[in-house]
Amino acid sequence: MNPVVADQHTALRPSVKFREILEQLAGVGSADELTDDLRCELLEKLLGSAVCRKLGVYRFPPGFLLSVVIPVYNEVRTLAEVVRRVRTADVPCEIILVDDGSTDGTRDLLRSWEGQNDLRILFHERNQGKGAALKTGFAHVRGSAVVVQDADLEYDPAEFKYLLQPIVQQQADVVFGSRFSGDSHRVLYFWHYMGNRFLTALSNWFTNLNLTDMETCYKVFRREVIDQIAPTLQEMRFGFEPEITAKVASIPGIRIYERSISYCGRTYAEGKKITWRDGLRALWCIVKYRRGLKHARPIGGTSAG
Repeated sequence: MNPVVADQHTALRPSVKFREILEQLAGVGSADELTDDLRCELLEKLLGSAVCRKLGVYRFPPGFLLSVVIPVYNEVRTLAEVVRRVRTADVPCEIILVDDGSTDGTRDLLRSWEGQNDLRILFHERNQGKGAALKTGFAHVRGSAVVVQDADLEYDPAEFKYLLQPIVQQQADVVFGSRFSGDSHRVLYFWHYMGNRFLTALSNWFTNLNLTDMETCYKVFRREVIDQIAPTLQEMRFGFEPEITAKVASIPGIRIYERSISYCGRTYAEGKKITWRDGLRALWCIVKYRRGLKHARPIGGTSAG
């Protein structure tokens, strides 16, 4: 046989490694029977570990649990869908719902869910603000990592696994999800965009970070970070964002990552709550909390798990 032709035939045959993977897959009754660990193992054999890291294919350590803290105020129309999306995000999690004095039927909906194993439902008797609801929720987390999730469908829980990767792989202690660094987003208010960029730039000036989106909802923390910061939180409303950013930045040796996320913003007619007054408060909070934590402690280097 012509050696060139032989090489061509060899190239067309699947490699031994690829055939072994196909044989393993053929031994499974259906794709639903593949565990996450087996799926990761097969993909690593097929693609290699470096490619899998780039694609966000990785394993959670044994016992890993994500605490999803959801502050809720008058979100009866969207809350059930948010909870459904969190539950289908393919991340082991507990969901902590904090109702902040809702008056639109949200409290009745939450009470109807009481007793479900993956939900922890807490109530404020009166409306206190997003920051207050988050502080209440943080006091009840039990997970290895903690993420803030709004109840309004602007942020997609399908991105949890992507955001968690630097924490699980011991590269980061905190991950910010940026709406402004390249992923798709709904086109809405120019002046909101400019306000966010200005506040982020001013926050960076004081914290010496290079974030592109300080005001993002999606902030993911190792549990150790939240345990240190949560008892010190003071802001009751949207001033929470610059306050916690400054306090995170003040922790010695803290490792902060930022990853792009999609964003489907709401209009005011659809229920958006933040106003220009919150922007002014954020401006004041950036200056007020510029020194961060008074007695910040270094974060240990062990992985979340």
